[in-house]
Amino acid sequence: MKSNTVNALRLLAKWSLALLLAVPAMAFAGEAAKVTAIWGKVEIDGKAAVIGSAVQEGSSIKTGAEGYIYMKTIDDGLLIVRPNSEARIVTYHVDKKDPANTSIKLELLNGVARSVSGSAVKLARQNFRFNTPVAAIGVRGTDFTIFTTADTTRIAVVEGGVVVSGFDGACSPQGRGPCEGSAATELFARQQGLLLQINKGQNKPQLLQAAAGLAPDAVAPPRPDEPGVKAAAGGSSASVAPAVIDPNLDPTKVGGVKQTVAVGNTSGANTGTGNSNGTSTGNGSSAALTNTIVWGRWIDVLGQGAQFDVIKLEKSGATTVGLNNRYQVSVSKGAEWQVPTTGTMGFSLMDSQAVVVDQKGLEAAAKLENGKLQLDFAKSSFATSFDLLTGSERFALQAQGVVGANGTLAGGDQNTYPNNMQVNGAVTAEKGGTAAYVFSSRLDNAGNRYAYGVTYWNKK
Repeated sequence: MKSNTVNALRLLAKWSLALLLAVPAMAFAGEAAKVTAIWGKVEIDGKAAVIGSAVQEGSSIKTGAEGYIYMKTIDDGLLIVRPNSEARIVTYHVDKKDPANTSIKLELLNGVARSVSGSAVKLARQNFRFNTPVAAIGVRGTDFTIFTTADTTRIAVVEGGVVVSGFDGACSPQGRGPCEGSAATELFARQQGLLLQINKGQNKPQLLQAAAGLAPDAVAPPRPDEPGVKAAAGGSSASVAPAVIDPNLDPTKVGGVKQTVAVGNTSGANTGTGNSNGTSTGNGSSAALTNTIVWGRWIDVLGQGAQFDVIKLEKSGATTVGLNNRYQVSVSKGAEWQVPTTGTMGFSLMDSQAVVVDQKGLEAAAKLENGKLQLDFAKSSFATSFDLLTGSERFALQAQGVVGANGTLAGGDQNTYPNNMQVNGAVTAEKGGTAAYVFSSRLDNAGNRYAYGVTYWNKK
């Protein structure tokens, strides 16, 4: 009896220690990504997903019949989960100083997802793993789509390459990094018209001709505004065409005049006085680096690169206050403004970036005119409007919303009159009043074209 009691106590102590060790791991799970766009029903850990919210390591993502979610990872990559799918971010630990310590692991339990590698994955491909119920996927490049059920996985490569292996004695689901060896099979984007398929119980994937209906894009097609959509091997008709740029709407120009780069703005991000490409207003000053609002592209748009070092920006303590498919607004640490409780303030539109995306994924440059932004502090409200020009078309966009006590700007539902665009951003006390916000708008009832952009304003 005594022996049984001692053994029971030892077992209890063992499990208690295991639980104590597990709790800190859960408590200190790090941020893996931020939600940039949602359509339809999407849940994260059983709760409705919210645009701009952080997605933690260990989080599960589930989409409904019409659900799409775009997430920007902390190393500026993309994870997109399409309808009727379930995915999980197992681990997303990034060590920028020592990439050997980086560890990234994702899972797709069923459905379709797309993974575009961020900077950390590119520096530590040996530490990246994307699991399905039947396969382990590693990367040789940066961009691929996956379809899986409990019994079958198919992979199509958009850019770069993948290495895939079934689970066997040498390759377990619990492993880290790609599974190499005789059972591993590679697929590269240059192998057009091919995809990899592996079934439950197989060790080695098969290279298949992408017959109709087999490719991930055919099972759950990408939205036309999916960032950087390209034709995956054997994919659907969704494709990425080169950026279409009207010479009169060149985003490297402001007021029709080519701008010069500010010497001090090494990050490329706009920090207040810059134009739509992180450039100066022509006075050569780099004082903008001390400004409180940072805004610009977080992904390639119209052939121009991202303007943010996402990891550096977040480590600086900046808070993201506005985020859409292509643009971002952040407020530097300590810059939140306890706004007045009385009075009004009007703003002039100083700068902007915008793009229109059609149903084929074509990006067309756009510009803004006749910008208005008015804040009513007594009512904690704001109203804004402008004309969006693309080609020969002009769209009148407007939004109303709430001014938070700390200066955040949160627009109402774009489908509720009088709003016809979604707006999120902030106002700060810099220069007596500075504001910026991102916007998105459906330009037609059928949802064939969407506008995305970012604006920067100064007090009148």
